[in-house]
Amino acid sequence: QVQLVESGGGLVQPGGSLRLSCTGSGYAMRSVDAMGWYREAPGKQREFVATITIGGTTNFADSVKGRFTISRDNAKNTVFLQMNNLNPEDTAVYLCNAHDPSVTPPYGLDYWGKGTLVTVSS
Repeated sequence: QVQLVESGGGLVQPGGSLRLSCTGSGYAMRSVDAMGWYREAPGKQREFVATITIGGTTNFADSVKGRFTISRDNAKNTVFLQMNNLNPEDTAVYLCNAHDPSVTPPYGLDYWGKGTLVTVSS
């Protein structure tokens, strides 16, 4: 099992920045490859934001490219999401994700954190 705990959410004005963190724990973390972030806005489905593999390969949703960056500290099982130039459309609960490809390949197994709320408002 993997436990994921997010932090860093809050209220920020449009144009502002926030940095989210997510730390994973548990024996299965040694099998996790990609870690990343998804978000759920009010009344909308969960959507992909960004991921980073253990080797450092990153991928971003078009809506956040150029504004968000993702990084990772593999030694601490922690992934970070730096969010700049935030706008009200970024308001959502941000959920941390960790993917273990070793479980039932090729599908793998996804672990989820409980989420941290980001509110962008003036």
